[in-house]
Amino acid sequence: MRPMSEAFSPAALRHALIIKLRHHGDVLLSTPVIGALKEAAPQCEIDALVYDDTAPMLSGHPCLSQLHTIGRHWKRLGLAGQAAAEWHLLTALHARHYDLIVHLSVQRRGAWLTRLLRPKWSVAPAYKGAFWAGSFTHIYPAQSHPDRHTVESNLDSLRTLGIEPRADGKRVILIPGLDAESRIEALLSQHALSGRDFIHLHPGSRWQFKCWPADKLAALCDRLCEHGWPIILTAAPDPKEQALIDAIKARVGDSAASLIDLSGQLSLKQLAALTARARLFVGVDSAPMHIAAAMGTPTVALFGPSGDREWGPWQVASRIVTSDHHPCRPCGRDGCEGSKISECLTTLPMEQVLAACEELLA
Repeated sequence: MRPMSEAFSPAALRHALIIKLRHHGDVLLSTPVIGALKEAAPQCEIDALVYDDTAPMLSGHPCLSQLHTIGRHWKRLGLAGQAAAEWHLLTALHARHYDLIVHLSVQRRGAWLTRLLRPKWSVAPAYKGAFWAGSFTHIYPAQSHPDRHTVESNLDSLRTLGIEPRADGKRVILIPGLDAESRIEALLSQHALSGRDFIHLHPGSRWQFKCWPADKLAALCDRLCEHGWPIILTAAPDPKEQALIDAIKARVGDSAASLIDLSGQLSLKQLAALTARARLFVGVDSAPMHIAAAMGTPTVALFGPSGDREWGPWQVASRIVTSDHHPCRPCGRDGCEGSKISECLTTLPMEQVLAACEELLA
């Protein structure tokens, strides 16, 4: 590790940077680190650095001073364009004179930035190589136990510095914003719905091996609608996710009139505002599931090959539905034998998911 100039002191912090260069759900689950650090050092201005498409997960956070972004498209700008974008970012970061950098993933970009910005203190998860270890003053253990939630693993970055977050201070926070809330209010009014009188179903994921079959999703919709619950369907503006929505709608019976399809029509902020108004969220291991939990909406989450104890809904009334007949899960693979199809999900009975929904709806 890089030598420390002096012992870490939260009281000495003036500017800190938290780096999380991952996907939407990963970024959202890093927000307890922001809150816990602000509580330990209320005088400190805390910034964050994320990929531009994940910025909605953090924008508007009450403890953030500045939100910096890296464009995933920068590599397509050509050598000169990418260099200009990188230089602009580095200049903006240098101007903040960070005392502390908290790097919450293992991208080498974070190590390079830490070396260039030269904060007094820096912390990152353990990773291979002398270059990595020599980039930071503190190293914390990477996630190594499947029974430990990702939020707790992220908070280990602060524990390594001597900051122990309060048990009730580990909230995942997402702020939809007034524009998103107004948009959802108008959409619900169009369909004569209000708060807590509908179920939000987001069946898709960018990873197809995490998805449940369309015929079982349609059967679930039929049964829930029989109980009088309108269902709002959402999906990302992605052809595969839209195809799953179309397949569900093609297979439902009398419940078709109770389905409201908003797939591909909502921003991430609007999705958060919608799910905050739902009586129940149903979905798979995905960013929308984490968004629902952050908004405090009771959540039914279907898990196949991914680890539910590591990635399950955080601090919310929930039911996690997994297969009782596949001791191989969670395997962490992209489907059985690389097939992109997970038998632990495709064989999951509709009745088991329905029972979980009924428990939370009761």
